[in-house]
Amino acid sequence: MDDWNDLKLVLAVVRSGSLTAAAKALGVAHSTAFRRLLALEERLGVRLFERLPAGVYAPTSAGERMAGAAERVETETAALGRDLLGADLRLSGRLRVTCSETLAFVLLTPIMAEFRREHPGITLDVVIDNRVLSLSRREADVALRVSRPREGDLHGRKLADIGWTLYATPDVLAACGPVDLDDLGRLPFVGWEEAVSGVNTADWLAAHVPERAFVYRTASVINQMVAARAGLGVALLPCYLGDAEPSLIRATPQPLPGLDRELWIVTHADLRRTARVRAFMDLVSARLAAARAQIAGVA
Repeated sequence: MDDWNDLKLVLAVVRSGSLTAAAKALGVAHSTAFRRLLALEERLGVRLFERLPAGVYAPTSAGERMAGAAERVETETAALGRDLLGADLRLSGRLRVTCSETLAFVLLTPIMAEFRREHPGITLDVVIDNRVLSLSRREADVALRVSRPREGDLHGRKLADIGWTLYATPDVLAACGPVDLDDLGRLPFVGWEEAVSGVNTADWLAAHVPERAFVYRTASVINQMVAARAGLGVALLPCYLGDAEPSLIRATPQPLPGLDRELWIVTHADLRRTARVRAFMDLVSARLAAARAQIAGVA
């Protein structure tokens, strides 16, 4: 084993369960990944994966052992990278930031523009993703998250509480009459795709709104806002997003109880003293802390 790329390929296939998904994650063509995996198995004289129907790749015992070794190498190289970056005192280089689509759409992008004006030597790579990316594996350097970090190797600050409530156009609400939270079946609703679960707002809608009331579903909160703006129905939105859209009004005057989330900015503890990480976290923390009332929906 003299090529780290071979280990990365095996690890990517084990994690995704698919050669197609692994090739996409590694940024290579499917045919390239197929040839590399086949050549690796021939060179080692052992089968690493069982090819199952529907393109599923199940690791053999040899494949699992190689993936375990690859994870250990990945952990060590990520730790080395964090150690080297943590000693970097320059206000230059690349900074990889991850946040949700709504945070980027309303709150974060103007702050990033200000950051770039102050630090033109720093290039921002922004990953818009509602998943929790791994800071230990350097999938991002800084993350905006809507929950308190649980990992012991992370360093972060709570910035605000996020309030949510129901929004619609005045015409939709006028046609439906006063909103009663105990009788939401009278309203047309914009909701999440049925496959989405484990998201607190999706679970709230499933618990409080009957199935027959949903007229539009999507997995994008931004698209839910756009659908409500188009008059399709009522949408459950974060207050900083719904209040910023002039064509929408609140269907309920106050944020709904039990739906508030904590907004945190976090980085790996090894990176907290890196100049560009510290400068970014300080600016974002100051600007979003100043907007706490807006984010909580009590402004």
